[in-house]
Amino acid sequence: MQSMVTKYHDKDDKELLHIYMKDSDTDALGILLQRYTGMLLGVCMKYLKNEEEAKDSVQQVFLKVINELHKYNVDYFKSWIYMVAKNHCLMKLRDKKKNTADINENVFEASDALDEKTVMQNKEVSLNNLEIALKSLSEEQRICVDLFYMQKKSYQKITDLTGYNGLQVKSHIQNGKRNLKILMLRMPQHEQ
Repeated sequence: MQSMVTKYHDKDDKELLHIYMKDSDTDALGILLQRYTGMLLGVCMKYLKNEEEAKDSVQQVFLKVINELHKYNVDYFKSWIYMVAKNHCLMKLRDKKKNTADINENVFEASDALDEKTVMQNKEVSLNNLEIALKSLSEEQRICVDLFYMQKKSYQKITDLTGYNGLQVKSHIQNGKRNLKILMLRMPQHEQ
């Protein structure tokens, strides 16, 4: 580690970037990533508002940089890596919003033609149906779906809380979501 710092201590971002691109010198890239770790964590915290998710995202941004930097003609590394981190976080937020919308899709679906009272009755029925459907899931699926969608916990936090590994958490959430949709479609969507 000391040799890497000594070797590049006087180099600016452009020089380090040039060295990495020319010679594939990972020490040069390591110094660049090290310089901006704090900034990346700040960007990820700003958007994700969750320390664990932010730290995970910084690691994912590092991997993206390592795997894809050679594909781009980067002049200003700091600006480029900032945009990579920002875009990564926005994609995560969009995916999370989409997943939340998917699970609520059947709960709040109502025609514009219905009057407000009917809409409220349908929402109440749908919420009751959702509650019943949730109880029909296996315990693992119910816990993971509740933690992820209702309590907005990250995969890592769910892993910490439940003791399930990451793959189990992902599987329980996906299967639970699919089973909820199936159960909700079989239930009456409005009061008789």
